Amino acid sequence: MVDLSVIILTHNESKHIERCIRSLQQITNKIFIVDSYSTDDTVEIAQKLGAVVTQHKWVSYAFQFNYGIAHTPFADTEWSMRMDADEYITPELAQEIKQTLPHAAEQVSGYHVKRRVMFMDKWIKRGGYYPIWLLRVWRQGKGTCEELWMDEHIKLSGGISKTFEHDIVDHNLNNLTWWTQKHNNYAIREVIDLLNIKYNFGNKETVTPNFFGTQEQKTRFLKIKYANFPLFTRPFIYFVYRYIFKLGFLDGKKGLIWHFLQGFWYRFLVDAKIYEVYRAAGTNKEAIIEHFRTEYGKDLEKPNQSVPVQ
Repeated sequence: MVDLSVIILTHNESKHIERCIRSLQQITNKIFIVDSYSTDDTVEIAQKLGAVVTQHKWVSYAFQFNYGIAHTPFADTEWSMRMDADEYITPELAQEIKQTLPHAAEQVSGYHVKRRVMFMDKWIKRGGYYPIWLLRVWRQGKGTCEELWMDEHIKLSGGISKTFEHDIVDHNLNNLTWWTQKHNNYAIREVIDLLNIKYNFGNKETVTPNFFGTQEQKTRFLKIKYANFPLFTRPFIYFVYRYIFKLGFLDGKKGLIWHFLQGFWYRFLVDAKIYEVYRAAGTNKEAIIEHFRTEYGKDLEKPNQSVPVQ
């Protein structure tokens, strides 16, 4: 076993949680779950597998995850790791972690891992979806989650990061209706994140935008550029770029569904919701803040508040 603890957020993850935990048991038995009051048997499954479970009302992803960091019962481990319940680690990554972490240089504070996205049981290899590098492992006390509405990343407080060669697999087993409902909920958070780039509602510290930096820095840089493209034009550009220029069409029929829904439908829905905000509140910052406060019960200057769970 590695001197490593893992934090997982859950809400009704009975389809996934056993697969996730069993994969992690290749490297550690210190698994901490922050559950937002699941109504299925997620908690029972996790506890039977030896995980420590606490329940905490959902606020936002960043708040929930930072709560997990602050309240972990495994604060004495040298390393921490972030996992989603519908993910699992490959045996190759498990072996690499066991071989690498005990010998990590002192200046190394974190490790980026490749995420392999599976959709309808198909590996989405193209369209820019592989490899996606995410900082998932960090030295205890060196990482926190950005307080953003969407696309939150782990931010290191010091040191350097390195990369693992092998993958985390993101393989959600729910149906397409669940997927579209989830992304409809995501869309309002994406709206706030894009508007925040323009209006700077909360003035929160994030990773430094840098096209030539880490995956998180590059993503933030490109998102800022994307936010400045015209409404309804950018989803078309984004889809064509992913599907044609990044060869998404080679992912076949299931790939077409994925790239169209994730790369166009979802982006278009976000723009439609932004258009709706502008119709109701105009482009004045204070009016937009008030609109979200009255329409959605959200204070844009305080991202850590109640939003739909995943």
